[in-house]
Amino acid sequence: MSSIILMNDPRVVGIPVHDCAEALVDLRQLPFVDVDDRLADPAGAYAQLREGVAWRLARAARLLPEGLRLLVTEGYRPLALQIQYFEEYAAELRKANPDWTDAYLHQQTSRSLSPPEVGPHVAGAAVDLTLCTTSGTELDLGTPVNASPEESDGACYMDSALISPEARRNRRTLTAALATAGLVNYPTEWWHWSYGDRYWALTTEAPAARYGPATLDG
Repeated sequence: MSSIILMNDPRVVGIPVHDCAEALVDLRQLPFVDVDDRLADPAGAYAQLREGVAWRLARAARLLPEGLRLLVTEGYRPLALQIQYFEEYAAELRKANPDWTDAYLHQQTSRSLSPPEVGPHVAGAAVDLTLCTTSGTELDLGTPVNASPEESDGACYMDSALISPEARRNRRTLTAALATAGLVNYPTEWWHWSYGDRYWALTTEAPAARYGPATLDG
């Protein structure tokens, strides 16, 4: 796991952004995709993604085995909310590890939350999701969505060996559909997939990211 490139890595931060100005679209209008309301907000930001990402998500949903659907828990995340999440997790880690330097704290926080200035969710380019049946029953993928490395003893990492064979099979099913549709995974979080952001650009060797920070009003 030491080889994983984290979101705060200079190789990620240094990727240029050439925003293509695509609009955010509502995932609740997509076929074959369910949107969970556990992180719902009054403005409906959680259910939004850039059009190109949403299109690829719809394609991934059609690639799943019969009887399975994608269950989205969060898409677009306003900058202020990303800052809040990042600072709260950093404070939690600081309390448990008072001897960490600021730089190491920032790095460790970036395992589970993107620094706000490069956050894929802030760009409307990332989606957190899992698998469910057509009746809405969630499959076992090893940990709950958004489980931190501390909470899950590292089982949240995509390639963790600390999960059951069933969870491993379900992760492979999820990966096969989303990767075929062109999305990339952030390896510390099995549920986090993106397209068009800086991490995607680094992973795919694209010259630039397609999406920068977005707002609901365009």
